[in-house]
Amino acid sequence: MLNTTSTRRRSLDAARPRRSGRYGDPVPEGLRIGAAFTWRLLVIGAGIAVVVAFVVLLQDIVVPFLIALLVCALLSPMSAFLQRHRWPKWLAVLSSLVALVLVLGGLGLLVTEQVRADLPSLERRLHHSVQSLQSLLDTQPFGITTKDVDSLVSSGTGYLQAHASSILSGFQAAGTGAVHVLEGLFIIVFTTIFVLVDGARIWRWVVRIFPRRARARIDVAGHAGWKTLTSFIRVQLVVAVTDALGVMIGALALQIPLAIPIAVVVFLGAFVPVVGAIVAGVLAVVIALVFNGVGPALVMLGIIIVVQQLESHVLHPFLTGSAVKVHPLGVVLGVTAGTAIAGVVGAFFAVPFIATVNAMVTAAAAWRPGDPEPVSATVPQRERATTAERLRARADARAGRTTDHGGVQS
Repeated sequence: MLNTTSTRRRSLDAARPRRSGRYGDPVPEGLRIGAAFTWRLLVIGAGIAVVVAFVVLLQDIVVPFLIALLVCALLSPMSAFLQRHRWPKWLAVLSSLVALVLVLGGLGLLVTEQVRADLPSLERRLHHSVQSLQSLLDTQPFGITTKDVDSLVSSGTGYLQAHASSILSGFQAAGTGAVHVLEGLFIIVFTTIFVLVDGARIWRWVVRIFPRRARARIDVAGHAGWKTLTSFIRVQLVVAVTDALGVMIGALALQIPLAIPIAVVVFLGAFVPVVGAIVAGVLAVVIALVFNGVGPALVMLGIIIVVQQLESHVLHPFLTGSAVKVHPLGVVLGVTAGTAIAGVVGAFFAVPFIATVNAMVTAAAAWRPGDPEPVSATVPQRERATTAERLRARADARAGRTTDHGGVQS
């Protein structure tokens, strides 16, 4: 009888509608979980906003520091190669820096010499192009005569005279900006030298800032990010050189003036994916249109399209491979967001930042306690044996074994 009553009571309790939540809480479980996620996301967003605010406040220090990291990622393979061939560290670092300065100085010298050599021809071609443009504007349906052009020039001159004070203040601001550029160059040079000379020790100091339980994961993530950054810089360097050579060969074949400066602009623009290629291509086509006419400009446009297709469908798939795992949609959105936040600087740093953070997060999520740490990348040669012995002792302790100094298991 008692069992029958208990069974009936359980059946009635099961059929009775339950209240949402625990202990009669009227808030549904889904809403509670959503609220928990929401306030945590708000805290994360607030933390990111604070970091972005500090970066904006200290941009004169942060931007040169980030540029120095990119330079270090570019020069570190050469410095490591020289050190593997028994060059002293200071000589390897100095040689890498001198090589970079020579390359940049050589590019600047080539650009200057071609501009000086082509200047008389450029003046004649520009004068002829201006006359042709005036003749075109004088005809229908434009109907803009020389008198109208002179009137526009007079209006522009009057505007400049009326706003001379604001223009002078703009030049003063440009002078202040030049001082900031020199300060940034100082930071870039010294950061590059110290990171190349003592980067491993600096990174170990950074890792020690974090709690002890998180150090191994942070260490693995940092080395994964650095490996991805160096791979990205090498890939972008090869892509930039290929794009610049393709455009320069096309410009020389079409006898377009300023072929080397155009190639340098294309080379620099290749480090800003999507946006840089578009800007450099438009500049090349405009120069061809102004100095050579419509036909060469269309041919130049076709050359640029072919070069960009070669970059997108051949160079990036084969060179990038598994080193930089960033989807093209992520590249486009990242460049757009970086441009909206920080202009050209944001567009320049967007893709390497996304690639590095993606590699760091993936490596940190995949790491498990007991996985080997990147000893060779973080510890100097004289400390590797001691660290390896310590790791073996930890493994023996986990396995429940103890080993004496003679290696006899007890």
